[in-house]
Amino acid sequence: MSTSPFSPTYAEARAKFREAAAAAGATLSDYRHPERGPDDGDLTTDVAWIGPADADAVLMLVSGTHGVEGHCGSGAQVDWLRRGEAARLGQRLAVCLVHAINPYGFAWSRRVTHENVDLNRNFIDFAGPLPANPEYDGLAAAVKPADWGETSQAASRAVLRAYAREHGPAALVQALSGGQYNHPDGIFYGGAGETWSRRTLTAVFRDRMAGASDIGLIDYHTGLGPEGYAEQIVSAAPDSAEYRRARDWHGAAATSLTGGDSVSARLAGDWLDAAPRLLSHARVTGIALEYGTVESGKVMGALRADNWLHAHGDPTGPDAAAIKAQIRAAFYVDTDLWRGMVLGQSLIATRQAVAGLTKAVSAS
Repeated sequence: MSTSPFSPTYAEARAKFREAAAAAGATLSDYRHPERGPDDGDLTTDVAWIGPADADAVLMLVSGTHGVEGHCGSGAQVDWLRRGEAARLGQRLAVCLVHAINPYGFAWSRRVTHENVDLNRNFIDFAGPLPANPEYDGLAAAVKPADWGETSQAASRAVLRAYAREHGPAALVQALSGGQYNHPDGIFYGGAGETWSRRTLTAVFRDRMAGASDIGLIDYHTGLGPEGYAEQIVSAAPDSAEYRRARDWHGAAATSLTGGDSVSARLAGDWLDAAPRLLSHARVTGIALEYGTVESGKVMGALRADNWLHAHGDPTGPDAAAIKAQIRAAFYVDTDLWRGMVLGQSLIATRQAVAGLTKAVSAS
């Protein structure tokens, strides 16, 4: 294993995380996933807890919501542990690090869960009517053609470009990535029920957060925005108390997912938006750190190629290696500069959150 906090595989990332957590004096637990990795290895979500079990305030750091994006989040978590940042915690504070909440996606270099579900479209009430996305419905055949040859790819790109010319590029992004619930084998699918990863994260909330009065959340993401820059995205509306707290903690650069100033499309079912309802006993202040990687067209092309591979191709066949390299490159920039930007901005955000939580419990 290299000494870098970042890892080329899920298995190495897990080993580094558990080693760093143990060295930092954390209490470790894990949740076993029902599937296996591409190496036939175990898949688990690992949870490290540092601080008093009955802490008044808890900072939760989550990696791997979108599987392959876990390379970034895992590296940031390992770095936080190795730096000895736990020494900055007050007596009433704890940190909960959730490593690879979507271990299947991390191990298989997929953005989605083993159910082909985008976890950040899965936190909806499935007892009610599902969100409609008629624009995606109209584009579904072009998004995921049955054949991935040059001719088929060119034809599908032409359909998507025509939509962008007629409705605007932002409308195309919203149609494709806002979430859809009618095409189980498509992209940005929100599911027909709760995924394993959703149930696991909810269990962590229930088992670990019940006694906290103030909870800070940082969810690590990649793939949107300028290379290396981490946008601090708040799911709450600009007129909400949560958004005001997030800006107080993290600064005026924080954007609102629903306010129209974020690089992300408006989403249905993201877990940061659901967290205040699931943790209704506490004041919840959460951000997603969204690190830019490559041009958005390359990101979308990588997602569509991986979707085709698992829907119509062979994930272990001759086409797999190139497509897996493509999707990893779309969500993880393999340079020292990019990795340094990840760690620096993560360190700032975690220290800001600890300061915010300390201020909150001191005032209570």
